[in-house]
Amino acid sequence: MAEPRQTPWPVRLAFQASHRRLRASFDDGAVFDIPYALLRRESPSAEVQGHGPGQKRGVPHADSVMVAAAEPVGRYAVRLVFDDGHDSGIYAWTLLRTLGEAAAGPALSR
Repeated sequence: MAEPRQTPWPVRLAFQASHRRLRASFDDGAVFDIPYALLRRESPSAEVQGHGPGQKRGVPHADSVMVAAAEPVGRYAVRLVFDDGHDSGIYAWTLLRTLGEAAAGPALSR
């Protein structure tokens, strides 16, 4: 018998260009609206995060970016391509959940 999955799994990712956000729906019923700006600022790429502690770089134009494309990475993540050319961030489902919770603030889901 397979062990139950501990991490909530996304069941739908809806890119809402008019609102500049990703609506991520998870199998536990949680739905989060994650602003594109937050996704861009928190890209897990080395270009943004650096190669070690204290090396994170700011993204001054993050508020104006759009997501141009999204590509699945296996069964564990999605690679986002932004209209500013940034395309090296691979967003694991756990990272999307964390960013969704951060965007939601004190109320963990909407």
